[in-house]
Amino acid sequence: MSSTAEIISRVDAVLGAQLDHERARWVRIDPDLETVFDEIESLVLGGGKRLRPQFVHWGWIAAGGDPESDSPANIGAAIELLHAFALFHDDVIDDADSRRGNTTTHRRLANTHTSENFAGEARRFGEGSAILIGDITYVMSDMLMDHISPAARALWHELRFEMNIGQYLDTLGSARRERRIEVAERICRYKSAKYTIERPLHIGAVAANEEQGTVLLPLLSAYGLPLGDAFQMRDDILGGFGDAAVTGKPVGGDFIEGKPTPMLARAYAVANAAQLEILDRVGLPGVTPEQIADIQDVVGNTGALAEMELLIGTLCDEAIAALDVNAIGSEAHTALVQLAHTVTQRDI
Repeated sequence: MSSTAEIISRVDAVLGAQLDHERARWVRIDPDLETVFDEIESLVLGGGKRLRPQFVHWGWIAAGGDPESDSPANIGAAIELLHAFALFHDDVIDDADSRRGNTTTHRRLANTHTSENFAGEARRFGEGSAILIGDITYVMSDMLMDHISPAARALWHELRFEMNIGQYLDTLGSARRERRIEVAERICRYKSAKYTIERPLHIGAVAANEEQGTVLLPLLSAYGLPLGDAFQMRDDILGGFGDAAVTGKPVGGDFIEGKPTPMLARAYAVANAAQLEILDRVGLPGVTPEQIADIQDVVGNTGALAEMELLIGTLCDEAIAALDVNAIGSEAHTALVQLAHTVTQRDI
């Protein structure tokens, strides 16, 4: 059975080789382009559990793919680069100061603008540069998918469309201060759940064997969608209550940014008048650490946090129950059960 460490090592090797190749050919044109690849390398090779590539790999194995093939590692690396593209853009959208404990790209390049006394506005330079670096990462991602079949590529298109649709709905929901549970759950599914678990499984399976992979799509969705929802709900809990030293983000970051999460929507649904007054501070400019602590208390006291914990467990169980060892094989079954627990019980 392929180990998690082996899967990660193979994906990291693909990422490192592609970054080295692109860095070498572009820096020959202009040495200033070193910065572009420094930023991509820092984000892409700076750590991470490589969850999406693991789901690609086990989708591939479930459909009978050759475990020695380079293809699942290439697909997994492509999705990791796509994820990095989204993070570069997200940090600009969210006006974030830090990512994984490090200064975000747009902040760092704005600081460079100031320190080197460039012309124009530092903020615009930093944000524009980060967006362009994200776009370059997006192109690198797509280059790694040149080898896949048209059927697998159609799923790749869906993954990218769904991810960006979800990000737009998330941005719109924050601006509208959206607090309806059904809307928050829709955003949760499209901004992260589908592209983290369901679609990587789909692409891996169909890329391995179009006929067998297509047969497995309903089973993989029955597992991937509830687990993806649970993954994002765990992320929402970490975004509201996580330890900044562990998550690399500010305490209560989702409350500061006004994210329309299912957890916050549930708190709103049952809060009394006094609690609603506190919850209405979510997403307002200048919210203080003390106010964040008050918001956290209200979310806990309304029972929303406990409800989310129960729901995550229920969704995890639902996902595992959807797996059929006879359809996907014992190796993939064992790995996907383990991954279900990993993605729902993580602390970062």
